[in-house]
Amino acid sequence: MNSYERVLDWLRTTWSIELFKLGENPFMIKTIIMLIFSFFLLFYLSGKIRRVLAIKIFPRYHIDMGVGQSIATIIRYVLLIIGVIIIFQTSGIDLSALGILVGALGVGIGFGLQHVTNNFISGIIILFERPVKVGDRVEVDGLTGNIVNISARATTILTNDNIAVIVPNSDLINKQVVNWSHNNKNVRIHFPVGVSYKEDPERVRKILLSVAKANPGVLQEPPPYVRFDEFGSSSLNFNMLVWTSEYTDRPSTLKSELYYAVFKAFKEQGIEIPFPQRDVHIKSNPQV
Repeated sequence: MNSYERVLDWLRTTWSIELFKLGENPFMIKTIIMLIFSFFLLFYLSGKIRRVLAIKIFPRYHIDMGVGQSIATIIRYVLLIIGVIIIFQTSGIDLSALGILVGALGVGIGFGLQHVTNNFISGIIILFERPVKVGDRVEVDGLTGNIVNISARATTILTNDNIAVIVPNSDLINKQVVNWSHNNKNVRIHFPVGVSYKEDPERVRKILLSVAKANPGVLQEPPPYVRFDEFGSSSLNFNMLVWTSEYTDRPSTLKSELYYAVFKAFKEQGIEIPFPQRDVHIKSNPQV
């Protein structure tokens, strides 16, 4: 027997070494290797299918990005469940023999993995109910950003500063979440403006409307609206209400552009922007 044959014989012998028994089925080295390879292939292919569906297939049928991401993720979970069952059956492992192991895992989940389980269940709820989805603009606990990924355990939110924040899925279910784009991307933004008491409110309204309509980021339908809010302590207070879909993710940018334009228009038209004033009356005491 040459060295090549001895190596092959050693591999065959090692390949069939029985490590332990799971029920009535022997668990050999080749079983472990096949399981590792099969699970790697299952997770890789299911992830690949998810990306192809979400990025290439669904956009062709004009399916909303968030809806497509949710459907693709659900399909991946289904493929993983079916794949795991097939892998165990084809490897000769009796699933009924895993009852003790599943029971032990259940105890472990009850004591130490309840948060992981909670986040996983919350992720499933998010994917099916879709209170939020990929692409939505949300606010959670003072954090504002766009959802870029929803995984089994957590959701990734990207802020305007390009900072990725990982939020547990349970927070999106148990806490109050403001979803700016749940129905569509159109949102209305409020811009408070104050002018001097000597100014004509109707003239101020016309100037603010012209500034709003001149900005390309402001929707013309529904039209902008200027509301006279109150007689303030030192100013007439207005509220410029505009609709936008372009600046849903960057409302502060639109606010800056409009305030620049309002300041310029007021300066050109001679509209006075007041500052807080207080009248102080000093009375002398004749008895002193």
